[in-house]
Amino acid sequence: MVKRSDAIPFEVVSDFKPAGDQPEAIKKLTNGIQSGADFQTLLGVTGSGKSATIAWTIEQVQRPTLVMAPNKSLAAQLANELREFFPKNRVEYFVSYYDYYQPEAYIPSSDTYIEKDSSVNDEIDRLRHASTSALLTRRDTIIVASVSCIYGLGSPEEYLTQLLVLRTGEEYDQREVLRTLVSMQYDRNDLNLIRGNFRVRGGSLEIHPAYEENVFRIDFFGDEIEKITAVDPITGEVIQDFSEIVIFPATHYAASDERLHKAMDGIQKELQIQLKNFEKNNKLLEAQRIRMRTEHDLEMMEEVGFCTGIENYSMHIDGRNYGDPPFTLLDYFPDDFLCVIDESHVAVPQLHGQYAGDRSRKETLIEHGFRLPSAADNRPLRFEEIMKRLNQVVFLSATPGQHELETSDHIVEQIIRPTGLVDPEVIVKPTTGQIDDLIELIKTRTDAEERVLVTTLTKKMSEDLSDYLLELGIRVRYLHSDIDTIERIEILRDLRLGEFDVLIGINLLREGLDLPEVSLVAILDADKEGFLRSETSLIQTIGRAARNVGGQVIMYADQITGSMQRAISETNRRRQIQVQYNKENGIDPQTIRKAVTDILSMIRPTQTTVPEPKKGKGRKTQRSLPDDLNELPEGQLARLVQTLEEEMNIAAGDLRFEYAARLRDEIRELKRDLKDMK
Repeated sequence: MVKRSDAIPFEVVSDFKPAGDQPEAIKKLTNGIQSGADFQTLLGVTGSGKSATIAWTIEQVQRPTLVMAPNKSLAAQLANELREFFPKNRVEYFVSYYDYYQPEAYIPSSDTYIEKDSSVNDEIDRLRHASTSALLTRRDTIIVASVSCIYGLGSPEEYLTQLLVLRTGEEYDQREVLRTLVSMQYDRNDLNLIRGNFRVRGGSLEIHPAYEENVFRIDFFGDEIEKITAVDPITGEVIQDFSEIVIFPATHYAASDERLHKAMDGIQKELQIQLKNFEKNNKLLEAQRIRMRTEHDLEMMEEVGFCTGIENYSMHIDGRNYGDPPFTLLDYFPDDFLCVIDESHVAVPQLHGQYAGDRSRKETLIEHGFRLPSAADNRPLRFEEIMKRLNQVVFLSATPGQHELETSDHIVEQIIRPTGLVDPEVIVKPTTGQIDDLIELIKTRTDAEERVLVTTLTKKMSEDLSDYLLELGIRVRYLHSDIDTIERIEILRDLRLGEFDVLIGINLLREGLDLPEVSLVAILDADKEGFLRSETSLIQTIGRAARNVGGQVIMYADQITGSMQRAISETNRRRQIQVQYNKENGIDPQTIRKAVTDILSMIRPTQTTVPEPKKGKGRKTQRSLPDDLNELPEGQLARLVQTLEEEMNIAAGDLRFEYAARLRDEIRELKRDLKDMK
């Protein structure tokens, strides 16, 4: 049995020391964790360094940690930040490994069966395996994950029983070692040694584990292992010598022969019960479907120990009963792990919603004979199951939701920014003459070379306002749902560069809207209660002006709603605390001066410029990526790949499959360029 090593402590490496509210927040969070608090909330304003606070807290408590983020892009950003903080420790990235994913589905109204279609990202699959292997071998491990961490993964107990331990100086039957590798779902390939493969060359066995970038070479002298080395898979250069290595299975769904045959018996019994149910209800077509599908899968399992869609039989393979929760990444953590949920006001509702959507799709497949009833137990965890598995939780948000506030033992505030910047001043003005007033404010800001954000409630209002401001000679663009991720980045970059001065949009709250040049945010129809004018949305929108020393927010409204009152009161409370702190400590806040990071600098100049919007509709521009990427730094190319992947997943989710496929092809080309750089 492999034991987790605790030889390496968590250690933050940083040029900075905790500042502002960070020292007190670290102390309170640490005390709460060590005293056994189940739930805590770090209520940190935008730009207060919440990620750094969590890093220093992890260093204090020395606990393996799961950091959950609402999406892949934010998870990648957090993983990069935490890797910088913890260069001596394991920081891994665990998200869905699909570049493109069309789930298996059946539409009864049109009698349409949609087969599962997906494209697996090989590098993310490696990182997922690296996450589980790190968790099972080292305590100094931080996993940054998306909602993917609550989906079925296979039993950690079975995963551990399948591992292979090899030591120098000990004797092994080479044929038995090869048989073990095959049972662990490794393939023999003497020509192309890719991940999840092994090969034999004379007295050497080479294995490319599912979770490693390098290959392990095991040199035998007879039956004795003489030497174990890690080598570069391309150059063959020896990187490191080992006295012992542990090889984990090539799949998280690996099962021993005994467990697999027991599962097959269970599947066969369930098939017979389902056939009787269908025949009893005169559903002969459904009976034929389920018989053909299941018998084919059982035949594949018998022959090769695996089948396409084997995760749908995970209940039997794991030895679970109907309704039992699946094993997930959470089960790979030790009992005392810490969980941090970033942007919890978004992530918590997201966790609530995963189970219901999955269940609805599976029930249709089961009802029409495409899957056995046990397939429904290959599912995400319910919210209450998630909370039961989490040991201690810290919620992070500038606007925590009701769940966080009600369940937290402690609410820890982080209001003082290390930079000394204060929350913007909020002013409410009547809607009468609001456009004329807005135009005057815009002119004042643009004369000072500052930028303006305007948020409206409808797409038509955004279009009409854009057209009107354009006629007045104001350089304006607008952001809406038809604009894809790449074009969005271009627009935001051009705003920062001063290509235009005013950005109009309906929802300007998305993560990453970090615009220090913006000194004015105007909220039209602020008194129209709803999702876009809720307390949370208003506070998040107000925060867009918090990066500029002259930040100001104007709410145009004829009445002050409850949401407005709460948002304004909270902002004023924070601002008062920040101003008082600066006064007492002699701090003169300055606008953050951040370089405009251009992750699209490889696009030709003629393509980068987003055309001035024309009146009415049809403003969406077409974009294509050039072949020449030689001038792009590696880090920026990696960020572009992440952005394209997010856009592709959104397109697939919106059923725009042709567009998703084009993005997938672009991503593959970029990844080849990225690989060539390394």
